Amino acid sequence: MSRQSEINRRRTFGIVSHPDAGKTTLTEKLLLFGGAIQVAGAVKSNKIKKHATSDFMEIERQRGISVATSVMAFPYRDLQINILDTPGHKDFAEDTYRTLTAVDSVIVVIDVAKGVEEQTEKLVEVCRMRHTPIIVFINKLDREGKDAFDLLDEVETRLGLRVTPLSWPIGIGQDFKGVYSLYEKKFIHFKAHGKQEEEDIVEISDIKDPRLNQIAGDRLYNQFQQDLETVHGVYPEFSREDYLSGRICPVFYGSAVNNFGVRELLDCFVEIAPTPRSRETEERVVQPYEEPLSGFVFKIHANMDPKHRDRIAFFRICSGEFKRNTNYYHVRLGRQLKFSNPTSFMASRKEVIDEAYAGDVVGLYDNGNFKIGDSLTEGESLHFKGIPRFSPEIFRYVDNGDPSKFKQFAKGLEQLMDEGVAQMFIKEESQRKIIGVVGALQFDVIQYRLEHEYGAICRYEPLTLHKALWVHARDQSKLDEFKQRRRKDLASDMEGKLVFLADSAWTLRLVQENFPELQFSTSSEFGE
Repeated sequence: MSRQSEINRRRTFGIVSHPDAGKTTLTEKLLLFGGAIQVAGAVKSNKIKKHATSDFMEIERQRGISVATSVMAFPYRDLQINILDTPGHKDFAEDTYRTLTAVDSVIVVIDVAKGVEEQTEKLVEVCRMRHTPIIVFINKLDREGKDAFDLLDEVETRLGLRVTPLSWPIGIGQDFKGVYSLYEKKFIHFKAHGKQEEEDIVEISDIKDPRLNQIAGDRLYNQFQQDLETVHGVYPEFSREDYLSGRICPVFYGSAVNNFGVRELLDCFVEIAPTPRSRETEERVVQPYEEPLSGFVFKIHANMDPKHRDRIAFFRICSGEFKRNTNYYHVRLGRQLKFSNPTSFMASRKEVIDEAYAGDVVGLYDNGNFKIGDSLTEGESLHFKGIPRFSPEIFRYVDNGDPSKFKQFAKGLEQLMDEGVAQMFIKEESQRKIIGVVGALQFDVIQYRLEHEYGAICRYEPLTLHKALWVHARDQSKLDEFKQRRRKDLASDMEGKLVFLADSAWTLRLVQENFPELQFSTSSEFGE
């Protein structure tokens, strides 16, 4: 098969949602239908010794939440499907933002009872900024929840998306009878036995087919007829071109935990979802069908297998073909690297591969060469744009809790910071280390992983700060004056960039007034 044909087979997408909307469950069921796994994990069950395939870290199993992005690849209908399952918890939003730079489209999962939630709004805003195609899956239809039209209104008003339903529910909660696929013109009968069978699917070309009335009953059948009239009258017809450009957003209904509506979502997705898209670099736009390889690291994870102390860089291929045991140019380091065991992912299960193509995510074993945002090419100097790092919101001093484990403490902190778990700043005056995070749960993750993966103990001390801001200046003399006057409030990040630690909003305003020539930024791109 030609390289272009291989690239056209790729469908790389992320699944995002607020916590507990059913995102990880949906991921499991997509893997089930794709034949990638045989039994779904019981994500939050303490009784069953199975866990969600995509939640592989011990702390994730204990808490029943996803705190790291997982990559899962599997073939389906002669296509190569790459799913990136992201953390839903807001405390790990940065990992999700970076993952969204590596996908070509997104499925947003919404709980039918809770509707659109705060974290979903933030993630969709990032997708809209990037013009990423979005499909919405409204989940848990077998439970009592909001009216289908109310949910569509909520998606449009709160997420700023123009929706077009491609399936429609008949009933909800205890009255839930099934979903009619407007895309495939068929009805899928819901039976609460936890497994969707082929015989549950009724091919119906005419929505007035009496079989629908028999299944739904007069009241729900009449309501369904009225609903469809409204759908056809109010919402735009589906157009793949409009979907790919981000102008419309298809909506599906179902119940992931019951395998219901998932196959219809997957079958439609593989037909309409984009093939690998172009990527912007500081130098030019990279097209996926270009012959030379290029790509970037969007995530680093240490100790995916604690027994082997491995460190893996997640590398998104943006153009060309990646080949095992081939020299590639590491742009930041300015030297050639060769990879003898590049891997594909099935959550924590990995397989060595000989080649991969634009759209794929490859795991590269790393002994410290990579940082988030690094580029690999066949010689061209490319710097991929839009891999964000945001100003933290909570800060603490971090100290080594066991003097005899100084090396383990230093190594563990450095590797966790390289992963982007949190950000570390070194105070200019005292050289004390400060950890900055988006949410407090990240402190627990760092402490847990230092102890269980590196054998180190850390202690935290409270620190009240308003913001950590990156400082940029064109006039070196003004920067030198600023450094002299505000030395006690200055720090450097892991890349040596200057950071101003503002203890209050008032202090920040004062400094901005006194130094109008300087720029204070709440975000920084990796590798800048």
